[in-house]
Amino acid sequence: MTEREIETKLAELDRLLNDPDTRMDPHKVWSLLAEVSGQLPKPPRAAPAGG
Repeated sequence: MTEREIETKLAELDRLLNDPDTRMDPHKVWSLLAEVSGQLPKPPRAAPAGG
């Protein structure tokens, strides 16, 4: 998936979650999250506390 495709899907996800004029579609939200979840860079892991 290209960076542009990811940006488009994230923009659609943002609209679904935040636009009061857009009807919430949980299936579409989860679908978009599933599509982009494997494409986003993973955040660095924090060091374990006390170790």
